[in-house]
Amino acid sequence: MPETRQTRIRYLIIGILFVVSAFSFADRSALSQAAGSMPKNIDLTPERMGYLLFGFGWAYALGQLPSGGLLDRFGSKRVYGISIILWSIFAFFTGFAGYLTASAAFTAIFLLRILSGLAQSPVFPGNGRIVASWFPTSERGRASAIFNSSQYFALPIFAPIFGWLIHSYGWQSCFWFMGVLGALLTVLWFTMIYGVKDHPSISSAEIEYIERGGGLVNTDAQTGIKKNTLTWATVKMLLSHRMLVGVYLGQYCITTLTWFFLTWFPLYLAQARHMSVLKVGFAAAVPGLCGGCGGILGGIISDKLLSRGCSLSFARKLPIMAGMALSMSIVACNYASSQSLMLLFMSISFFGKGIGALGWTVISDTSPKGMVGMNGALFNLCGNMAGITTPLIIGYIVAKTHSYNGALIYVACIAFCAIVSFGPIVGEIKRLEVAPEAAAS
Repeated sequence: MPETRQTRIRYLIIGILFVVSAFSFADRSALSQAAGSMPKNIDLTPERMGYLLFGFGWAYALGQLPSGGLLDRFGSKRVYGISIILWSIFAFFTGFAGYLTASAAFTAIFLLRILSGLAQSPVFPGNGRIVASWFPTSERGRASAIFNSSQYFALPIFAPIFGWLIHSYGWQSCFWFMGVLGALLTVLWFTMIYGVKDHPSISSAEIEYIERGGGLVNTDAQTGIKKNTLTWATVKMLLSHRMLVGVYLGQYCITTLTWFFLTWFPLYLAQARHMSVLKVGFAAAVPGLCGGCGGILGGIISDKLLSRGCSLSFARKLPIMAGMALSMSIVACNYASSQSLMLLFMSISFFGKGIGALGWTVISDTSPKGMVGMNGALFNLCGNMAGITTPLIIGYIVAKTHSYNGALIYVACIAFCAIVSFGPIVGEIKRLEVAPEAAAS
């Protein structure tokens, strides 16, 4: 039968990316929710909790460049799929740490968080790489916003589940749940994810539409014989462009807000606002949903501006800078006398953060052909340095001041730095034309 009808397989692909990314973020937040119910002899003080969160963030950042090189060399499906398998296994084993002595349990959890961080490092470089391949430029903002919004929907979806599991079956149960869910998602991944031209259900009309619109449909073609992009020459070349450096710095600032939300926000609700485990799960869902809605709206706004003739720079920068300005309202939580008012300000803040989280769209727009994985990995490495600094800095602030007020001021200042980074530092947004062979030599 002639393939004249244009299929919509790319929407199925982005849906799967959303689900798997939400699973990844849920795994990162599970420890924060379980911490309050862990045995007291483990002694999870703010400093020790900071070190556990630091272990994951450090390993996740360290794994970015190797994961980018592996993605470019062996393809997204294989590398990403193995990643899902590994971090699901580490999550499952974390539950068994509860049967160890207190000191051994802390050490085991710390080591498993490091391994999980390494295993999850291909997730977002892989997402950016798949979107650059499967979506034309005119749809890339919305596509990137959808998978990026997983960080906001993960907590509303999983926090109530974790709260119920911890309340009913103990803190270990949420990690066992994540391990089983990971096994199911692994099957989904390997049966549904393909390169653009390899997908068994795609029509030639959709392939032509994606390619004509700027999609890099050959990204995963012949990955096994591609040259190695994991070289210092490639890294040096990417870091030599002011535009990319500004994007990297901006992502560090935006990711600081993400890590506050994933790691310290549940503890803020429990310790500063004195909510129970069940209430924390449901209260954390409200700002998360607002952030997710803002994330999708930011992508829609950006693509609409582009379709109406605005420059690529204006269409991407306006939502980012406006969203970051709105996110600075997090400081108002320090003056909120009631829990409802605090949740309102926190929801406004994370709604703005969601609108401004278009960094992965910019990476898809700017990456040199053949280097999407490495550019995305370097971008995510710089961004997730916040996964190292944020838990430690906020843990230090809370421990020294015995208050979260300074932590919220710190987060607001970082949001302002994001505006500066994506504004004057980035300059014009455009795709870099660089031969991969030149960088890899």
